[in-house]
Amino acid sequence: MHERITTADRKILHIDMDAFYASVEQRDDRHLRGKPVIVGAKPEQRGVVAACSYEARKFGVRSAMPTGRALRLCPQAILVQPRFSAYRQVSAHIREIFGRVTERVEPLALDEAYLDVTGTTQYAGSATRMAEAIKQCICSELALTASAGVSYNKLLAKVASDVHKPDGLCVITPAQGADFVADLPIGRFPGIGPVTEKRLQRLGINTGADLRSLSVEALRPLFGRAAEYYYSASRGQDDRPVQTARETRSVSAETTFSDDLTGSATMLAQLVALGDEVCASLEKQALLAFTLTIKVRYADFVAVTRSRTQHAPIEAGAFLRELLVELLQRTEAGSRPVRLLGVAASNLIPKRESVEQLSLFDE
Repeated sequence: MHERITTADRKILHIDMDAFYASVEQRDDRHLRGKPVIVGAKPEQRGVVAACSYEARKFGVRSAMPTGRALRLCPQAILVQPRFSAYRQVSAHIREIFGRVTERVEPLALDEAYLDVTGTTQYAGSATRMAEAIKQCICSELALTASAGVSYNKLLAKVASDVHKPDGLCVITPAQGADFVADLPIGRFPGIGPVTEKRLQRLGINTGADLRSLSVEALRPLFGRAAEYYYSASRGQDDRPVQTARETRSVSAETTFSDDLTGSATMLAQLVALGDEVCASLEKQALLAFTLTIKVRYADFVAVTRSRTQHAPIEAGAFLRELLVELLQRTEAGSRPVRLLGVAASNLIPKRESVEQLSLFDE
């Protein structure tokens, strides 16, 4: 008879590489070591910061910041063009290191992942020693550093990995979880960005303890469908499993323009090209989509999305163009300059599974 594993018995690691892209660049070019490095496209290409070294962060430079602003904050920074093939190669090596400890790995990006090591017998079953071993392998084999969080759920493991960065290790036990979350600043909760953080602070919600004082009903207007998650999170609870296989939920394509677009016709042409790219990707993956979404980011960085769900699957051609015209007309794109456009297809089903369903509808 198998022993039942409770939530508190789980052992979850969150491994997060330190300033990953920038650290790879500093490792590969000794002239960059110890200097502020920004990885991103040039300002004239409307680029944003993909990553920055800790030397650059001291000046307020952050990921996703426009490159031009980052260079104004830190004029002495060295701007490096991204080398994604190199980052993917390093990431593959890191994943191989994870596989030496457990097969239950959920990659979040090239530079971070969750690992479920519950029941793993290596290192006498100690999750902390497993995290230490992974960090050591990454350091010795790749000359890079990673930070690790060790806890009994994904929420706390992720928060813990950020506590002692860079090259950090933090453990949060089941006995410590609720108190740790109570003292956690509201902006440190995964999923709560700067806009939501300010909104919550205006309501007097500054810490996990403040969040814990609210009922699920009070949280719904703030978080919608995620209200239950934040209700549990404020108590140090998170039952989400580590998912080794992630289902494709959407297919998308977007582009940022070097010069703002001002004409509706030009914008529509760009959207049609993006839509055709998305449809080609759906065809390649043998998927059908029933929801089409466009994303429009205006020149002032304000972004909006508009969606339409169909009874028939979305395909390239005249019908796709009609949908894109309709969605674009529901924005201010004709009267406001646009710096980014995107198209996404969602509400997906496999083509094979759809054949019988569609034939029934036909009948």
